[in-house]
Amino acid sequence: LPRIFTMSLPVSSQTGAESESSSQQTIGSGLADLHQTRDDVVAEVMKAPKRRIDNVITHLFDSVNLLLMHAVIVEDTRKRHSKMVWDSRIQEGGSFAVGIGLTALGVYTGLPMEFTGGVIAATILGVGGMHWFNASKLKEYEEQLTTSEELSASFQRTHAREVSDADEFTAAVWQRIREPLKIGLKSVGLSDFPKVESKEIYELNRLLEEDIPTLRRLASPSHFGSKK
Repeated sequence: LPRIFTMSLPVSSQTGAESESSSQQTIGSGLADLHQTRDDVVAEVMKAPKRRIDNVITHLFDSVNLLLMHAVIVEDTRKRHSKMVWDSRIQEGGSFAVGIGLTALGVYTGLPMEFTGGVIAATILGVGGMHWFNASKLKEYEEQLTTSEELSASFQRTHAREVSDADEFTAAVWQRIREPLKIGLKSVGLSDFPKVESKEIYELNRLLEEDIPTLRRLASPSHFGSKK
């Protein structure tokens, strides 16, 4: 709202009739300024609903940006964790398949039972030991992925263009979600974090690029602050 200065500084006046006439002109000019200021204040107050709608749209824009960055970084971190999980499973599955194959070969060729039993025991011990080792390495890797350094690396990887352009808005959004994101990943765990579908990312981008600009055009007149 415009500032209101309820004061008037009269110019140096003459005595007698000229003094009275000059004072009246000064007071009249001051009152005219106050009336104009009052009209400006009333006009700004009447524009409050338009400003409120614009604030709601701005809040929506801000929330969508926060959610989008959160989703993109979480999905990047979850994919890296999932890749290691599947690599471990492939190793364990391959070792188990080799053991089963050797066992079947021993039975088919009539090798001594000691050999077949040894293969079975070695397969069980080998796969079990590999599973324990992979589980411990996976836990360490998950803890590493949820550190501030790794999350910052994920942010730089998923927002490389914005980082290279030194986008201040993107940097500000990252500063706002960094700690809550870290806490959320540690509390829920990457294994239990749901997958973010590409369709969901597309819908969030569509909100930012199409829907929110459309809302702004519908909510704001061609000249914001007009009295229509």
